[in-house]
Amino acid sequence: MAEPHAPEPAARGGASGTPVTLDRREGAEGEIALRRHGGPDGDVWEIIVNGTFLMDTSDGRSERLLVDAAMRALPEERRAARPSVLIGGLGVGFSLAHAVADDRWGRVVAVEREQAVIDWHHEGPLARVSKSALIDPRTVILHTDLLEYVRTTSDRYDALCLDIDNGPDWTVTESNDSLYTEEGLAACRALLNPFGVLAVWSAQPSPTFGDALGNAGFSGVTAEEVPVARGVPDVVHLAVRTA
Repeated sequence: MAEPHAPEPAARGGASGTPVTLDRREGAEGEIALRRHGGPDGDVWEIIVNGTFLMDTSDGRSERLLVDAAMRALPEERRAARPSVLIGGLGVGFSLAHAVADDRWGRVVAVEREQAVIDWHHEGPLARVSKSALIDPRTVILHTDLLEYVRTTSDRYDALCLDIDNGPDWTVTESNDSLYTEEGLAACRALLNPFGVLAVWSAQPSPTFGDALGNAGFSGVTAEEVPVARGVPDVVHLAVRTA
């Protein structure tokens, strides 16, 4: 995920380098749009929610770290048993594609509440990222709200990778705030098998989030930084369910 920023005004049919809106729809909690930027290194696609930049295809390092860090945090015997992973937010598809490209993962489930995002992967330009992953037999795409799924499903996973916001302190919609409370994090913990790992992406460090993870019953709380071109590093928060 690229560093969050206020989006430039969208333009249709603009000149090279000008953002061009390819699709705009009413989503679960407001407008969601797919835009394209032309640049010297090729086109970049970005997702905008209610006028707020969410993510784009310009990099992907931090999305890959999100998945790799979760795998590294699992016990060796669990890694050897092809662990399952739930990816919260399909986004531009980097996390899903990276998980499926790693043969050590078993079942790979991505939860996405926006039908538009799913369509952009199946029928639109984001297929360039996710095409191979979508046809892999290990892949499952669930069209549902992550918060509802976490609180109601009987499914269990070895890893849970969350990337639906710009971080615990910078949510895309107000309804997502509850996911990062002690109650919401406890629900995430209940979704994990013993010694399962929760990994949460953030665009900036969150000094209080580690405390919330500990209060929700997690242990082994750490954070890994990903340098970015400008501003503070991206952060992946990690925590383990030990019982």
